[in-house]
Amino acid sequence: MRVFDFNSAIVRLPGNSVVEGLRAKPGPSPDYGRLRSEHAAYIDALRHAGLEVTVLEALEQFPDSVFVEDPALVFSEAAVLLRPGAASRLRETEALAAPLAARFQKVLRVSGGCVDGGDVLVTPKCAFIGLSARTNAAGAAELQSLLASIGIASQVVNTPRGTLHLKSDCSLADEETLLATEELANSGLFDAFSIITVPRDERAAANAVRVNDVVLVNADCPRTAESLMDHGLRVSLLPVTEIGRIDAGLSCMSLRWFDRGITSAGERMV
Repeated sequence: MRVFDFNSAIVRLPGNSVVEGLRAKPGPSPDYGRLRSEHAAYIDALRHAGLEVTVLEALEQFPDSVFVEDPALVFSEAAVLLRPGAASRLRETEALAAPLAARFQKVLRVSGGCVDGGDVLVTPKCAFIGLSARTNAAGAAELQSLLASIGIASQVVNTPRGTLHLKSDCSLADEETLLATEELANSGLFDAFSIITVPRDERAAANAVRVNDVVLVNADCPRTAESLMDHGLRVSLLPVTEIGRIDAGLSCMSLRWFDRGITSAGERMV
C-alpha cells in the first residue's frame, strides 16, 4: 500500500469566525461565503477520489479549527494528538480527541514542546518533521518517539527561512517525486527524491495533496498542474483563493488515512 492510499478522511466545517483566522502577513480577510464554497468543493474532491469523509461541526470559538491537520496526525496504526505552535490553537487538540478515539484503537499524544501537522511530510522513505515557527525541537523529538512506537521512521529537518510550515513548500507527487518551491528544491534536504519545482509566482502550488490516483492542486497554478500532468499524473484543480488568505492550503483541511476496518465495498468490518 502506498502512503497516499486513503479510504477515510475527517474535515471540519469552517465557522463564521474563520475570517479572523491567523495570518502571517497583512492582507484582506477572506469572504466567508466563498470560503465555504471552496471548502465544499474540497470535500467533494475527497469523496470523488474514493474517501469516506466525516464532516465535523464548526467550532466558532476556534477560528482556525477548519485546518484539522495541524492539531493531529493519522495513520492506519494510530492517531497522534499534537501541540500546535500558535497559542490560540492549543485547545483545538481536545476538540479532536473524541472523534479520533471513536475511529482509532490507539491514540497517542505529544505532551511537550510544540508541533504542527503542517510540518510533517509523510513519504515512503520516512516522515520528515520540519522545524519552524510552529514546531520546535522538543515537540519534534517527542513526535519522533511516538512515531517510532508505531513503526514509522522520521527525520527532523529545517524549513526554509520565512516558510510557515514544511508543507507550505513541498508535497508528495508520487512515491519518488516531490513538488517543491525553488528554495526547498535547492536546500539539499530531499536529494533522494526527484523534484518538480513550482514557478516562483505559483509558490502556493507546492502545497498539493496526493490522494490515491489524483493530485489536488491550487486552481490558480495552471503551469504547476501542467507539469504534474506531463509527469503522467492525474490532477484535480481546486479553488483556494479565500482559504489562502489565512495561512492555509489544501493539505491542512483534512486528516486522511487508510482504515483497514473498511472493506473494498465501503462496509466496516466488526
